[in-house]
Amino acid sequence: MKLKFASLALAAGLALSSQADAQQRVFFGIATGGTGGTYYPLGGMLAQVLSNNTVIDGKKLAATAETGNASVANAKLLGRGEIESAFIAADILDAAYKGENQFKDGAVKNIRALGALYPETVQLIVRADSGVKKFADLKGKSVSSGSPGSGQWQLLGDLLEVHGMKREDVKEDFSSFAQSVDKIKDGNLVASLITAGTPTSSVLDLANGHPISVVPLAGPEVEALKKKQPYYASVTLAADTYKGQTAAVETLAVMAIWASHADVSDEVAYAVVKAAYENTETLAKVHTQGKNITLATALQSVSIPLHPGAEKFYREKGVLK
Repeated sequence: MKLKFASLALAAGLALSSQADAQQRVFFGIATGGTGGTYYPLGGMLAQVLSNNTVIDGKKLAATAETGNASVANAKLLGRGEIESAFIAADILDAAYKGENQFKDGAVKNIRALGALYPETVQLIVRADSGVKKFADLKGKSVSSGSPGSGQWQLLGDLLEVHGMKREDVKEDFSSFAQSVDKIKDGNLVASLITAGTPTSSVLDLANGHPISVVPLAGPEVEALKKKQPYYASVTLAADTYKGQTAAVETLAVMAIWASHADVSDEVAYAVVKAAYENTETLAKVHTQGKNITLATALQSVSIPLHPGAEKFYREKGVLK
């Protein structure tokens, strides 16, 4: 009986200790993307940086990175207040706040910006023997526009439109980055449209086992797209970003934005932004895109209201006058 009582007492003590520990922490989630992209590894390192460098009113911050279904789904998560922050492409963030495109059923007016992260490069990936040399060659072929809730769905539609095509002109697939790469390996998919920081892990995996091509996105059609979607800019994917990709490729890029919602306290928003932008050298160690997260570009492509906590930090640093 004494052993039983001792066990019960120990269990009760551990439960109380766990409750006390939880009361001494502030929990903060970051919705990222699938494991085959850039959002997820960078989100994991950001969560670690925040957890190691943030104390709010004497309580340690416990940040976690959560896999997500990319920009559209992440914006809707924030709109429902189901997570504290998320990574979202700049064009999707703008559409969410304005209630446009995939948000015509309701604007996400409570969404707030924390800061710009890095440019996401649009990569139209095919096997080298696919016969696809330009975007128009996709007619009648299978192409993945990303998992449901991905900004790629809107982008593919825009690219098809400026090239005089409709969605019915391609066989659209809705696989995640990792799933689409596996299908390309197996010959069950011709192309995948992937918007992510480079090098992208899923594309690295494909290129290491199969000769690939990155299809250029340039010319008058793409210039027309940029007028319609001003958040996209022309960039050059450097040669040798991937195995066998020996020539530079002209394509597009859009900024990734770290966003939150209005119900996150000013104190928490200020603390996490401060921890992130004062420890960017640590983020650079996990992925080459980490080096592009800087105070100098923290407000680039941010078109929605800043969270007041983030605004306070940027004013202290002189980024906002």
